[in-house]
Amino acid sequence: MKKTAVRGFTLIELLIVIALLGALAVGLLATIDPFEQLKKGRDTSMRNTVSEFYNANLRYYATKAAFPIPITAGFAGAVYPDAIPAVDTPVNAGELKDRFTELAGTGNLSKIFVSSTAAEHVAVCFKPESKSFQIDPNTVYDQTGSTGTLTCKSTGSAGATDCYFCIQ
Repeated sequence: MKKTAVRGFTLIELLIVIALLGALAVGLLATIDPFEQLKKGRDTSMRNTVSEFYNANLRYYATKAAFPIPITAGFAGAVYPDAIPAVDTPVNAGELKDRFTELAGTGNLSKIFVSSTAAEHVAVCFKPESKSFQIDPNTVYDQTGSTGTLTCKSTGSAGATDCYFCIQ
């Protein structure tokens, strides 16, 4: 009888291929950075919430000739620590959806800063978590919506600090 050779891969060859595929997977995972993607998604959601809240304030101002938050001489330069108390008036006036607080989430609304520097000006800001939003050209403000003498990451300066993304 004639013996035929069995063709196939050796154990060493299979282990090398598995190791190479593992290294490629780790490299791909490092490139994608899923935690950064999650932060970017949360920042995008916050930007949309801030934009909607800002636009609701402008619509309210256009119809009532006053902002729903008490922007008075004593408020100029002051900051609401979160947007939750300032949401009820635009909701009651129909400028925001009835479920805006629920849809935006009280956790997100508590991270929004509402401020004013003049009677006809309002700034709505949040501090971004993701690197891409921190280096965004619009992230150059403090929580009151002014640029002042900040050294933000978006300017590319060494030793820069996190700044706020504002719509105003």
